[in-house]
Amino acid sequence: MKSCGVSLAAAAAAAAASTAFGDEEKKMAAGKASGQSEEDFASLTAEEREVLSGFDSRLFGFLRLHEDGARTKALLLKAVGCYESLILKAEGKVESDFFCQLGHFNLLLEDYPKALSAYQRYYSLQSDYWKNAAFLYGLGLVYFHYNAFQWAIKAFREVLYVDPSFCRAKEIHLRLGLMFKVKTDFESSFKHFQLALIDCNPCTLSNAEIRFHVAHLYETQRKYHLAKKEYEQLLQSENLPAQVKATVLQQLGWMHHTVDQLGDKATKENYAIQCLQKSLEADPNSGQSWYFLGRCYSSIGKVQDAFISYRQSIDKSEASADTWCSIGVLYQQQNQPMDALQAYICAVQLDHGHAAAWMDLGTLYESCNQSQDAIKCYLNATRSKNCSNTSALAARIKYLQAQLCNLPQGSLQNKTKLLPSIEEAWSLPIPAELTSRQGAMNTTQQACKPHQNTEPVLGLSQTPISQQLPLHMIPSSHVDDLSSPAKRKRPSSPTKNTLETWSSGHTVSHPPPVQQQIHSWCLTPQKLQHLEQLRANRNSLNPAQKLMLEQLESQFVLMQQHQQMRQMGVAQRNALSLPHNRTNLTSSAEEPWKKQLSNSTQGLQKSQSSHLAGPNSERPLSSTGPSQHLQAAGTAISTATPSPKSTEQTTTNSVTSLNSPHSGHAVNGEALEDSQSPIKTNPPLTGHKPNSPIIPSMSVSIYPSSAEVLKACRNLGKNGLSNSSILLDKCPPPKPPPPPYPPLPKDKLNPPTPSIYLENKRDAFFPPLHQFCTNPNNPVTVIRGLAGALKLDLGLFSTKTLVEANNEHLVEVRTQLLQPSDENWDSTGTKNTWHCESSKSQSTIAKYAQYQASSFQESLREENEKKTHHKDHSDSESTSSDNSGKRKRGPFKTIKFGTNVDLSDDKKWKLQLHELTKLPAFVRVVSAGNLLSHVGHTVLGMNTVQLYMKVPGSRTSGHQENNNFCSVNINIGPGDCEWFVVPENYWGIMNDFCEKNNMNFLMGSWWPNLEDLYEANVPVYRFIQRPGDLVWINAGTVHWVQAVGWCNNIAWNVGPLTACQYKLAVERYEWNKLQSVKSVVPMVHLSWNIARNIKVPDPKLFEMIKYCLLRTLKQCQTLREALIAAGKEIVWHGRTKEEPAHYCSICEVEVFNLLYVTNESNSQKTYVVNCLDCARKISGNLENFVVLEQYRMEDLMQIYDQFTLAPPLPSSSS
Repeated sequence: MKSCGVSLAAAAAAAAASTAFGDEEKKMAAGKASGQSEEDFASLTAEEREVLSGFDSRLFGFLRLHEDGARTKALLLKAVGCYESLILKAEGKVESDFFCQLGHFNLLLEDYPKALSAYQRYYSLQSDYWKNAAFLYGLGLVYFHYNAFQWAIKAFREVLYVDPSFCRAKEIHLRLGLMFKVKTDFESSFKHFQLALIDCNPCTLSNAEIRFHVAHLYETQRKYHLAKKEYEQLLQSENLPAQVKATVLQQLGWMHHTVDQLGDKATKENYAIQCLQKSLEADPNSGQSWYFLGRCYSSIGKVQDAFISYRQSIDKSEASADTWCSIGVLYQQQNQPMDALQAYICAVQLDHGHAAAWMDLGTLYESCNQSQDAIKCYLNATRSKNCSNTSALAARIKYLQAQLCNLPQGSLQNKTKLLPSIEEAWSLPIPAELTSRQGAMNTTQQACKPHQNTEPVLGLSQTPISQQLPLHMIPSSHVDDLSSPAKRKRPSSPTKNTLETWSSGHTVSHPPPVQQQIHSWCLTPQKLQHLEQLRANRNSLNPAQKLMLEQLESQFVLMQQHQQMRQMGVAQRNALSLPHNRTNLTSSAEEPWKKQLSNSTQGLQKSQSSHLAGPNSERPLSSTGPSQHLQAAGTAISTATPSPKSTEQTTTNSVTSLNSPHSGHAVNGEALEDSQSPIKTNPPLTGHKPNSPIIPSMSVSIYPSSAEVLKACRNLGKNGLSNSSILLDKCPPPKPPPPPYPPLPKDKLNPPTPSIYLENKRDAFFPPLHQFCTNPNNPVTVIRGLAGALKLDLGLFSTKTLVEANNEHLVEVRTQLLQPSDENWDSTGTKNTWHCESSKSQSTIAKYAQYQASSFQESLREENEKKTHHKDHSDSESTSSDNSGKRKRGPFKTIKFGTNVDLSDDKKWKLQLHELTKLPAFVRVVSAGNLLSHVGHTVLGMNTVQLYMKVPGSRTSGHQENNNFCSVNINIGPGDCEWFVVPENYWGIMNDFCEKNNMNFLMGSWWPNLEDLYEANVPVYRFIQRPGDLVWINAGTVHWVQAVGWCNNIAWNVGPLTACQYKLAVERYEWNKLQSVKSVVPMVHLSWNIARNIKVPDPKLFEMIKYCLLRTLKQCQTLREALIAAGKEIVWHGRTKEEPAHYCSICEVEVFNLLYVTNESNSQKTYVVNCLDCARKISGNLENFVVLEQYRMEDLMQIYDQFTLAPPLPSSSS
């Protein structure tokens, strides 16, 4: 394996080259440095240099430096010293690849701050850094280590984009699956786990362990029967490691204990106990399994067995707040209040934020008529971030306080207390019968704390769980609370965290105490003082002091980022919701999963000493956060650390500067030049050539004939084929656009909507109407009175007619919450959010029509009741912000929205589709000038009509149309719709907001907060669409819609034959590829059909289409030749009429011409298609695949040659 760096010989040469220019003094100094560099270089033997040439980020997780790799570790440390010395002596003026290689070495040594600093320096010096997959992978691993998930995801996606066949793709998909699971993007998580499972390359986790994550993914989605099936199938696997078996059985048992849907209580508890007992047979030392078993015994009344299990849990895995709380409940049930009190006190001393223990302790005091102590406990419970029923507790506190106020004066002082007060109880000893090993454990743990050897889950690592637990799994309060002496007095279990329903009826959440550690980047006061001194004397520092300053600044801003993240709170506390009143990811039911995540060897969380060295929040970095995080590393090569305020001001569009150390000053990934630019030399590369997929700039013109193109391609070899982009080779991976500059003034943020009023048919067919709508400066156009002008019979699309025509036709139903259109609250009505509640189900036109009618009748009834009671205010469906602002939020009424009714069948819907032919050509479903009419097959809802059936409040959430095509929407009536529209060039900001709110911009259901958009200077067009109005959504426009009344709408997409439309469609095609999202429009297939069918007069549009043809022609030819050279037969398959374009069944990228299908699929004529990269992951040499060819090269060449620029059209149109 080759690395992407340069050799030490090259380093010495570079240092020597620095003497070539400048005054004599500089020459002498550089010459001296050169001589020392050669000495450093000589200290590495030729054999060592050869070994180092193969080291880069791709070995991360596969080098065993802590086992038998002492020599390798020593060599890496030696190399780091050598490189740092060379860089210092050359005053940083070395080739950028030195920093990349230094980053790789530090990554392999798990020195994450130094690795990040080196990678960021490489980024700042290397303009085409994105071509270096090993660099992006290494950077992604560092971000993953620091739990900067949003940035790790971006880096990993870029690796897969520039090199889909990257040798560590399986590692990337595994991490992406884990991160998306934590972010609750379950669909993406599942997809990446599946991509990891099909890959036959080596990985730091076994397929059995990945399957465990898939099963747990089902469980977190509350798909319990699927989860159970997957867990049980996993248990049937051959040669299942004992640790995996123990973990699966533990999770399966606990799921049966907590989930009602899995059977009756007796059967469930019996099955749960059996599973947990089998789990303990496989791993007798699992304190977690003993604890779960105790809970099961307690629930069926086996008190003695429960006590024994809890005792075993404490013995096996130290003291746990969860365990002590459960013991307290057991004592309380046995009417032993004093013992219960002691147990609860143990729990809250171990974890001061343990809401369940505080609630149960309050209940205990209340049962003993000690209301003052009960109030104190309840108040402590409400202060916990994990308290799930704050409102109920607040009501209880209010009630108790009222009772106290009504008591006679002095009665409290004279009252005999059954229990010590909370203050007195704090110093009580642990119950005697449970302390036999507690003292010994304390002593042992204090003596051996650095050398704990908690047996690792799944046998993957010898790192203690407490040190391995990834920080995104740890609530921020836990590290804070560890400063309490009460917590340090008792041994703590870093992995206990339960969410459960107690016998008292409380839904509780138990966060785990975490052993405090000194982060690898935390600066002591002495270091901070040293940093300030170095900054003050920046201009007079020697090279060694400059390097020290870089490292201290890097650590300082990482520390600052950590502090900011802790202040930001925990946005994803409920990120992985678990079944049956379990509301929090950090739960004991999650324990096996957390352990497995944290025990995934070097490849997932390697450091034994700095696993808490990341932002202490479960929320991935926000749109400001990542930029600040990048500033952290950037300060190692810049001047001073910006304050959070200044960083926010300079990094509004952080997405445009992925991995940029100067994120506030970078544009589209190109950072400002470093003041100390390296001296470019051409040193001899002795066996140390880059092995990253470098994509050269395109050197084949689109204008020669196809024969000349293919001849040139043969001369180029495989250049330009490292990825399948249909954009220019020189383009980096796509990024959202930066915000338009200068920002609009506030009085321009509510612009008037472009509207055109039609009076007659002539107006509708007036050519300037087409030009006005497709003008990129108009993001939306409302054509009012269209139906009347064209005498359209909109009654054909009324609910009554639809029922008469096809009453059993399918309707997709979205269940939503009825809310004002300019607000979006969560289901509790307490929080304004971007997430739009919308769950899917199926129905029929007849059933939805009945619902629509009954909804209308119910509204009339409510209106009549209001009139009867003389209530003079708006009805429940009002969208007035004035009224809604005053009304109480929630609970919200549930409504159903009938969506995506397919009207593509011209036999079923002949009358309706014929009526639409009255429309002007540019808005018709089918026309020669509509790009989508040339796809050659049906794309539902795009080149076919879809119908929407609405009641007031029905929402189409925020989105851009598929592949940024234009959209046509006609309101059938009788009610109105309200539209919100944002211009295309602001979609980057919208994407940032979605990321900040943990929403998937492309696939998620989100409803923008208008106040957020106003603060970000985003203009919003807002208007009412009345019956008969047509809304034209221009290419790429972001929009969301809410029904004001009862109405139906029809909609479809249109692709104007313009360069702007094609450009935006192709850019979204590439962005989708980067985001692992399927492009509904097959742009390669479409481009070849356009070349066949249309004469294009627009030079810009012609060049873009021709270039797409060129790229795919090159790819087809090169792949054919490679397959033939490898002895792989290519089987002619051809295409049938209206055959859909093909997509990879695994990764969902478009597959053009050469289809890879398994032998089995080919013999069965099912033709399940794979792309080349996925096929090679399944079978490296494609031995189990047949390659089918759909187009002959001669035919493609002919189409390419015949596609020429047409003469310009006459000035009149349409």
